[in-house]
Amino acid sequence: MIEKPSLNIEKALWEQGFFYIAGIDEAGRGAWAGPVTAGAAILPVDDELLIFLDGVRDSKQMTSAEREQMALLIMESAVCWAVGSADNHEIDRIGILPATRLAMERAISGLSVTPDYLLIDYVFLPRVMLPQKSMPKGDIHSLSIAAASILAKGSRDRWMTEVAAVDFPQYGFEKHKGYGTQLHQDCLATFGPCALHRQSFKPVGGERTLF
Repeated sequence: MIEKPSLNIEKALWEQGFFYIAGIDEAGRGAWAGPVTAGAAILPVDDELLIFLDGVRDSKQMTSAEREQMALLIMESAVCWAVGSADNHEIDRIGILPATRLAMERAISGLSVTPDYLLIDYVFLPRVMLPQKSMPKGDIHSLSIAAASILAKGSRDRWMTEVAAVDFPQYGFEKHKGYGTQLHQDCLATFGPCALHRQSFKPVGGERTLF
């Protein structure tokens, strides 16, 4: 049975006077190529969201078509939303965790409404001077984080399909989106890394750096 996120955490914060709660999540952190992308979504104070966004859940448990459908509903219902990225060169230069934080900061900066609280999947943002809660598997527990995860993954998948696949068609980016599949490994063995690959990640270049 698929576990659906709730508004329990958001409701507790609404009762404390936090009405602009931004859910934050990333996509592409473990990929071998392409950017790490973060989504940010502020949902309205509305219990009916659980009905309207009933299909929203951990983006990794959804098909591409389901994510696209839910992304439209999220964008329609959100107070505001935004997406930010850090490219593979930034990842190689500063490391994947700082790059993930940078992508999240860029997503927050792109919001048209300044949030008064952040709910973040796993990551803490020390440079963002806002109240925040970092939680493991946040996209399973919080509707706001699950919505952000869908926006992040959908945006990144489209970029890898429309840009990466067009510029570097021999790598099959439209199929694996830069993740470490057997097809991707075979392409690396045949063609070597391209300009979108993360040189600091194994097996592209050096040791794979997660933190």
